[in-house]
Amino acid sequence: MALFRAVIGTARMVRHAPRLAADLPDDDAVLLDAPDDRLAPALLAAGHGEYDAAAKLLAGTREGAEWENRDRYLLRLATFAQARGDWFEAWQCAAPHDPDALLVKAELAVRHAWESPARAELLREAAPLITAAAEADPRDPVPWRIALDHARGRGASRTAFNALWDQAVRRSPHHYGCHAAALQYLSASWYGSHRECLDFAERAAAEALPGSLVRALPVRGAFAYLAGPGRSSVPAGRLHAAADCAIELSAAYEAGDPYPAEVRNLLAYVLVRLERWRDALEQLRLIGPYATSFPWDRISEDPLGQFLELRDGVRLEVAAATPLRARSCP
Repeated sequence: MALFRAVIGTARMVRHAPRLAADLPDDDAVLLDAPDDRLAPALLAAGHGEYDAAAKLLAGTREGAEWENRDRYLLRLATFAQARGDWFEAWQCAAPHDPDALLVKAELAVRHAWESPARAELLREAAPLITAAAEADPRDPVPWRIALDHARGRGASRTAFNALWDQAVRRSPHHYGCHAAALQYLSASWYGSHRECLDFAERAAAEALPGSLVRALPVRGAFAYLAGPGRSSVPAGRLHAAADCAIELSAAYEAGDPYPAEVRNLLAYVLVRLERWRDALEQLRLIGPYATSFPWDRISEDPLGQFLELRDGVRLEVAAATPLRARSCP
């Protein structure tokens, strides 16, 4: 009987797998952390040692209070500056008090501290840079996201963490980056627990506006549980509810939209861990060519390869569960 099931499963995969691949871009078309149309020119200019495009991009997000985009673009520009910093050094020399340059400088300082054996000392030295970035534009919540990452690294007390969190939500009650940073602090991997992490994520999602990325915060909490240390008793229904909430958010955006790409990549991982193969395949279709480093870099040194491998695996699982012949309509 087991042999029969194996033969049938193989036949189903042979029959259906090519059809299921039709809605997915070819492997060669999938890019890791591909920039959107606004970020791409700034990265291209930075590659030529020029900072003007990056400065204008971040200034535009600040002036337009586009806090989500501001944080996303900051992270990508800081990553580029880590690999090639000549353009950013020129920017600092030309405009040392520019609020946007100060923001990049603070982000880079905290990253450098996290990656160093002398983390505690370097985080202390980074604190004034975060303060300078926050004071440069008191409306901006992004320095407070950096401050929350900083607090986690230096083992800040819950009282200190709560004070930073209050400052962050005062500026932007539903800023995804600040919520994600707070969620990490509250996770079992750091200073909280799986239950506290999910409680926080579910409350935030319930209070968020429709279309806000914070609606997907519970699936980030589910990821922290599934990929984190230890396993307390979190009901499976709670993990499935987190996935359903993120599926609803994902449906609010067009297929192949780079804005929710990281949320969709994270959701695909969680759906696979929950063995919801068809739902996972649908998210992979919606992701299109926009693979993101997170969460795949948490489980592999080759995040793009991991994404493509998982995509193939999901397609085969769905194919194996699809009947060889569809039922005829009466």
